[in-house]
Amino acid sequence: MPTPLHVRPAAPGDAAGVCELLNTAYAAETGSTGTDPHTVASDLEHPQADLARNSWLAFRSGELVAYGLLWNDSGAERVDVDLYVQPGHEDAGGRLLPLMEARAAENAAEAGSDRAVVHLTLASRTTVDTGELRSRGWRTVRRHDVLTRVLSATEDTPPPPLGGLALRDCRDEADRRRAHELVEETFADHYDHHPRRYEDWLDDLGQGMDWSLVWIAALEGRGGAWPCSSPATTARPRPGSTTWASGTPPGVRASAVVCCGTPSASTRPAAGRGSASAWTPETRRARCASTPPTG
Repeated sequence: MPTPLHVRPAAPGDAAGVCELLNTAYAAETGSTGTDPHTVASDLEHPQADLARNSWLAFRSGELVAYGLLWNDSGAERVDVDLYVQPGHEDAGGRLLPLMEARAAENAAEAGSDRAVVHLTLASRTTVDTGELRSRGWRTVRRHDVLTRVLSATEDTPPPPLGGLALRDCRDEADRRRAHELVEETFADHYDHHPRRYEDWLDDLGQGMDWSLVWIAALEGRGGAWPCSSPATTARPRPGSTTWASGTPPGVRASAVVCCGTPSASTRPAAGRGSASAWTPETRRARCASTPPTG
């Protein structure tokens, strides 16, 4: 019989332990790690986190073996959750699932909805018990392929810049606001996009954002500008260094506009509200959804 589990909410002081758990799960799922304590702390210190009601830690004999986080960016029925489980402790994930589902229904009701549609993103080879998910009515609604490429500073040189191309970083407040506008414009029609106010966008990025690695590109005579940014400025993924083009003008190849990078982030869609993923080419990411009862 497994040793009993102790479940409690997370707190900002748990960031290091949660980070270790995430990297253990990532190593088992994808063969790589990359999440840092700051990334986790940004989730746990988020102004809208409400950890007492929207987070769960499961311990076995004092060891952290599962972590869950819930948030609602839609302000309606759509609720997102993350679930990370240490290999060999799948029952801990099963313990947290009903707690997260019940809270999701409650959260959606607080937003005025009569149901909750809960989304959870997993790697194709996950430490979460997918049989348990299916038995509880979860189903796959979308799959993503994430590609990686090893770059060499000596062999992979930037292409010649386009004539009239201007790049600037976003260390100035005005440029940060413009970058936010560009991200919102670019992803307005993208699957799963939820509009965010500038202040909410900053909260999602956390306090440690290196704005010297977020650039805006503009082409003379084309009008407007386009963000060339870290994945954290867009939606959710995370290991390795990542380059991300948030948008490019029609007819212009992204490679001709973008040459920017960010330090490592993590590997599944982020722990919570973070950034993006860099997995091996054969790794797939599946988004699962469930509609728990609200009664």
